[in-house]
Parts: sequence; C-alpha cells; structure tokens
Amino acid sequence: MPGLKPDNEIVALLQLVDDPDEEVFELVAQKLLGYGAAVIPHLEQLWEFSDSELVQTRIENLIHQSYYLVLQTELIKWAQQEKPSILDAALLIAKYRYPEMDKEHVMHQFELMRRNVWLELNNFLSPLEQINIINGILFNFFKLQGHELTEHEPRHFFLNETIESRQGNAFTIGILYMALCELLDVPVFAIDLPNQFVMAYYEHIYSFDDIERAQGVGQLQFFIDPTNGMIYNRNDIIMYLKKNGQHEKYNHLKPIDSRSFIALMLESLASTYGNLGEIEKANEIESLIPLVQLREE
Repeated sequence: MPGLKPDNEIVALLQLVDDPDEEVFELVAQKLLGYGAAVIPHLEQLWEFSDSELVQTRIENLIHQSYYLVLQTELIKWAQQEKPSILDAALLIAKYRYPEMDKEHVMHQFELMRRNVWLELNNFLSPLEQINIINGILFNFFKLQGHELTEHEPRHFFLNETIESRQGNAFTIGILYMALCELLDVPVFAIDLPNQFVMAYYEHIYSFDDIERAQGVGQLQFFIDPTNGMIYNRNDIIMYLKKNGQHEKYNHLKPIDSRSFIALMLESLASTYGNLGEIEKANEIESLIPLVQLREE
C-alpha cells in the first residue's frame, strides 16, 4: 500500500484477514507472507484477540507458512556453505515442528555430551576403544535409545526431541554421534545401505570435506549401528547386502557427504508423514530436499 510504513501496512492488511472472499484473502495472505518473519508477532497478537474460528485458522496457517518460508531460506544458505554442518542442518529441520525451539538449550546439552566424551578419550586408544567410550557415554550415561524408522514416529527426526527425551532414530542419534566424532577428530561417517544407513570408522579421514579422499573399502575399519552403537565387521555387512540382493555393492561403499545425508533424512521424514496420512506435511518436507542439495555456483 503506497505511502505506508511496513508496520502500518501490515496492520492494514491484518484488517482484511477476516474477508469472506477467498480470493481477497489469498491476495492479503501473499502480501503478509512477503514480510517474512517480521509479520509473525503481528499475526500472533491478532490471534490472541480474535474470537473468530475462521480468522484463527487462517492466522495459524499464515504463521506456519511464514516459518516455513524462513526455514527454506535458512536451508538454502546452509547448503551453499563450503562445509555445511549436519548438526546445523538438524537444528534447522527441528524448527519445522518446533519453530520457537530453544537452540541454546539444545547446544548446551550437546556440549555436555561432547565434554563427557572428551574427558575419556586420549591419543593412546585404539579405534575400537574410542568407539566403546563414545557408546558408553551416549547409550549408558546419557541413556540414548534408538528406534527403528519403521515405527513411523515423526518426533524421532527432530534433534531437540532426541536431546530432551533421549529417544531418537538412526538419523538424529547418528547426527549426534557423527557431530561429536568430528569435533573430537574421530573419523566416523555415514554409509548408505539399502533401507537404512550405518556409520563406519575410517582411517585418516577427519571431516566431511575429506570424504573425496576415501579410497574404497580399504580404509574401512568397522561399522557402527547409530541406534545402539553395536559394532559390525566386514562379513556382517556383506551378509546384510546379500540378503538385499546387493552383495556387489560392498566394494563401492563410501561415506556420504552432509548434503546427501540430510537429503536422506528428509526423504525418510517425508515418508513417515506420508505413512501417517499427513500428506501436506509430507509434501512440505519433500519440497525441502532439493534445497539442501544446492551448491553455490
């Protein structure tokens, strides 16, 4: 609206949120969404003072759409970083369901985990000893409990929920595990297997940007189940691949980078929502997948 300051224009637009004409409301909604996160406090205030079910429903949808647009922008920025962090991406994804999540609290809990592991590690430990210490801290001291993806439980995909409830799945617990390992120079990375992923301990690879240096399975030491810390050897994985008719895939196993890992996580979350019949949420999550795979030209 010409001549109006942004806040005044928002106030003027909010007066039209109750318009019975859906076409008018759609135009108003698009205008309001154009203000991004700045419009959310205004919408929340209007919701509190409105006794109209129609207006409240419209406002709730507008608030969700506003947060969703902000999330899209933040994920694009994440993907275009030179070395995007899986921990940062997981925190962003958690905002889909918990847009006002207390990030500082989540990071404080993560730091407690990191510190406990750091106090136990030293340079004289073997790879297996390192992993046994990490497993002991995460699964015995902090009592993390992994759930199968087949349970179709969306909350297990959100890192703040996993931190608070100590309940997660292969993705959220795997993110905590690998983020800790990266900070502590323990070379553990995600490996994509049919219908699931495991983590692998690699020699001489210390960050996701070093993945291109991996020379096939020769550098693999052993595999780790992210849901419980169980350790598998080469034969275990070969047997698993044979059961899935993909035994030849073993010689081509390699770590997946952070963008691909987060895309897999979103695919699984979208599938979970779809299986629960929450199609709109499934579609929204699917729309985020290409965004996390973008690279800056």
